[in-house]
Amino acid sequence: MELFTIDTILPAASGILFITQAIYHLGLYNKLYIHNKETVYTTDVNTENPPLSVIIVAKDAADELQENLPFILEQDYPEFEVIVIYDRSADDCDATLKLLEDKYPNLYHTFIPDSARYISHKKLGITMGIKASRHEWLVFTEPNCRPQSNQWLKQMARNFTPATEIVLGYSNYEKVPGWLNKKITFDTLLNSMRYLGMALSGHPYMGTGRNLAYRKTLYYKQKGFASHLNLQRGEDDLFINETAHAHNTRVETGSDSLMRIAMPKYKKIWCEEKISYAATSRLFKGTARYIMGFETCSRLLFYAAIIATIITGILLHQWTTLGIAILLWAARFVMQLIVFRKTAQAFGERKFCALLPVFDFLQPIWNGVFKLQRKLRRKRLLMDCFKQ
Repeated sequence: MELFTIDTILPAASGILFITQAIYHLGLYNKLYIHNKETVYTTDVNTENPPLSVIIVAKDAADELQENLPFILEQDYPEFEVIVIYDRSADDCDATLKLLEDKYPNLYHTFIPDSARYISHKKLGITMGIKASRHEWLVFTEPNCRPQSNQWLKQMARNFTPATEIVLGYSNYEKVPGWLNKKITFDTLLNSMRYLGMALSGHPYMGTGRNLAYRKTLYYKQKGFASHLNLQRGEDDLFINETAHAHNTRVETGSDSLMRIAMPKYKKIWCEEKISYAATSRLFKGTARYIMGFETCSRLLFYAAIIATIITGILLHQWTTLGIAILLWAARFVMQLIVFRKTAQAFGERKFCALLPVFDFLQPIWNGVFKLQRKLRRKRLLMDCFKQ
């Protein structure tokens, strides 16, 4: 009897890949839920509530600002200012902000000059906001984001300890009916479990500008966005990738710190965000990029191995092999379901019970499509440059 045959190799490969997936789910993805549970009892917090500046860069966002800014301006916090830098556009953003300033004395706004060219307006806007700010701690969000509590700033500020320079917060899209919303919220939840889980493991590698805080001195020490000023994006993920480490970064996941993002009006808006992320994520430094890439590869290989093992078991009438494949798939699904359900429940997300295996399989595929689109765009851009 041969030891290495297809009906022995495939179950063994499936078992190894199952163990790999178990390490990721129980050792990394589960950290967000565990941390959220532990923060209820934590004592290592700052209770002084230092003054802070909230910075928002807006473009074509008059309606979003009118709807969401009051939830930020009415935070239960002793001393803070809100600075809005808007990119001149066709909507009535300036008029909206002037009306709000009449009601809220801690709101200030200015605009990005029309003469600003050949530079990312988002990065320029953030730089203008930081230079205009009066306080050391800076909190960032976006016009389409709404805090779920008037304690949002207090929850973020409790992490402003002397050794802390960066605070990463959780954000996800609002829940509305529709397949696209389910797809987007799953993708965002999984990405949050990844980068926040890595930060909790002592390996922070990115953050998002929807719910983020860092010190002004950190920005100047890093010379702002000088290292990636040639890129249109990267003002949040690349900046955090360059500056964050185990000893200067904290994660805030309290229920009052959550940020909800308005559902994009068109699918194309979300797709463009994913393509932009694909352009910056390839520049991440450190091992986190490869650790996450290995998880994606092991996940797809696990599905491939399970399918191949099932087919082999049926064709060769190897019912034990077939049973092992089904058992491994079921064990991974149950494990994943428990981790996702607990995390989703802690953050008020969908449970994704029936759709979990569908999105779990499709998510690496659609992310691969976004990366391919980014490469094709870059190739076309280079060709256009050569033609000129």
